[in-house]
Amino acid sequence: MVTIRDPRASDEAHWRVLWDAYVRFYRANVPEAVTAATWARIMDPAQPVNARLAELGGQIVGFATSVVHPATWSIAPICYLEDLFVDPKARGAGAGRALIEDLMAQGKARGWAKLYWHTQQGNTTARILYDRLGPADDFVRYVLAL
Repeated sequence: MVTIRDPRASDEAHWRVLWDAYVRFYRANVPEAVTAATWARIMDPAQPVNARLAELGGQIVGFATSVVHPATWSIAPICYLEDLFVDPKARGAGAGRALIEDLMAQGKARGWAKLYWHTQQGNTTARILYDRLGPADDFVRYVLAL
């Protein structure tokens, strides 16, 4: 059975193993300083960056990182699910779904207007789950490095 919980300071090494796998999956290069800052933000309750961990059999097998922020089309805040990753060895056990459903429950309890995320078009494994939860919209994302 998958359990979802808040991260603890002692989880950093396990989170980093998953984080590194996540970054490799997207063929990205995230400098160590950014990884360290991300973990520090997760652990700082004054920061808007939140994380939840998925455990299976007592092992951390996944994480969700999100940012709750104000919106211009809603009075209620909205939540951006920025990162979601489950160890490939643990996929199919429901950890990804449990992480998203956990965020949905938090959002309902805290009065968020919506939860949203994006993924690569070719991420077919993740999109099977996402399509079960709801339809994709027709927005196209643009990214400008500054």
